[in-house]
Amino acid sequence: MSRLIVVSNRVPVPEKSGDAPAGGLAVALQAALEEHGGIWMGWSGKSSGTKEPAALDLKDRGKITYALTDLTDKDVEEYYFGFANRVLWPICHYRLDLAEYGRKEMAGYFRVNRFFAHRLAPMLQPDDVIWIHDYHLIPLAAELRQMGIQNRIGFFLHIPWPPADVLFAMPVHEEIMRGLSHYDLIGFQTDHDLENFAGGLRREGIGNEIKPGRYSAHGRIFKGGTYGIGIETKAFANFARKSASHVMVKKAAASIEGRDLIIGVDRLDYSKGITQRIDAFERFIEASPGQQGKVTYLQVTPKSRSEVPEYEAMQRTVAEQAGRVNGALGTVDWVPIRYINRSISRPILAGLYRMAKVGLVTPLRDGMNLVAKEYVAAQDPENPGVLVLSRFAGAARELDGALLVNPYDIEGTANAIARALSMPLPERQERWGKMMDYLNEHDVVRWCDDFLKDLVA
Repeated sequence: MSRLIVVSNRVPVPEKSGDAPAGGLAVALQAALEEHGGIWMGWSGKSSGTKEPAALDLKDRGKITYALTDLTDKDVEEYYFGFANRVLWPICHYRLDLAEYGRKEMAGYFRVNRFFAHRLAPMLQPDDVIWIHDYHLIPLAAELRQMGIQNRIGFFLHIPWPPADVLFAMPVHEEIMRGLSHYDLIGFQTDHDLENFAGGLRREGIGNEIKPGRYSAHGRIFKGGTYGIGIETKAFANFARKSASHVMVKKAAASIEGRDLIIGVDRLDYSKGITQRIDAFERFIEASPGQQGKVTYLQVTPKSRSEVPEYEAMQRTVAEQAGRVNGALGTVDWVPIRYINRSISRPILAGLYRMAKVGLVTPLRDGMNLVAKEYVAAQDPENPGVLVLSRFAGAARELDGALLVNPYDIEGTANAIARALSMPLPERQERWGKMMDYLNEHDVVRWCDDFLKDLVA
């Protein structure tokens, strides 16, 4: 393969060459970029205020050039907080009630994608392979094509893709679908997402499936496929094993005082089902008096997009709900829910996953959910915990050893928690073994390789 060009909304720039990135996705993309040489371009996360952003900030790290651009205040408000996170994010997560569509924000979204294209184009070579990531940058290929760029361009959507009736409620759905048709390969997390996309083409009468995985729309023929993103399975498992001896993990274990630990780890977002999960835990305790004082539920929820009013309100709601449950059910020597509203370092988190008897991963809708996969990879093979997983997470299509729940069914989720805590060791080991085998085979490097192979084929 030729040089690789990656474009994403944000870019994790290492301090110096050879530094390992924090997340699995960054690890896989950095490895692919190092193998082929290339550029990783995106927003710096900074604003230039009312001034036009300065030239690209180029940082060379070995064979990779990181290219960062600032955006104006207006761009950040309209493109990022506006259309991307107040329209596309809720629509793709089936939350029509939360979508706030405005012509100004839509114009800003397309304007910033055009701006990205104009900054990227001068750096491109004719045989470069371009890989664009996520919902922020859907129109980028169309902007590049308009400038005469003929390179192979792939797109991967990290979040769900909604069915036609949900998508068509968005006033600019035609422009979004047209933008996707300019890619050579569109990758989705699950077969359901790909089916929703194909169904939208047919329903709108703008395209059809020529043969499995190949589509025609807006005068172009392109490929679509499913590529469920993985984690660095072996590395994370080793990480968790070593983390068990971390001083903070030992302190956490001592503070639990031999109680069973249930863990939930989510970015603060309405798609994660955190309030329903707290309700289910409360129902479980009320229905199981014998478990009072014997189990601790730890919910780790770093802040997310706090500039958006909905997220600020949600932060207050979750904190109040956890406080209410603790006030109603807690005792002098037992706090049922520990709620942490900030990030925890990966070494400590890996140790907490390994310590937890139940991993509670119950989003209302999720593209994949890598916390579910990290929880499985972190387990002790001799005494693994049980994953309670929402059937509406992409991971449910892959992890068939999990206890699947409907997160809207509070009673059903409460029963699943009870079942997980009482599950016999042989069943836990069998369920965990199936999931771990899958994760070892389908790790993040394979995800990256599979996509790029199909893009250049």
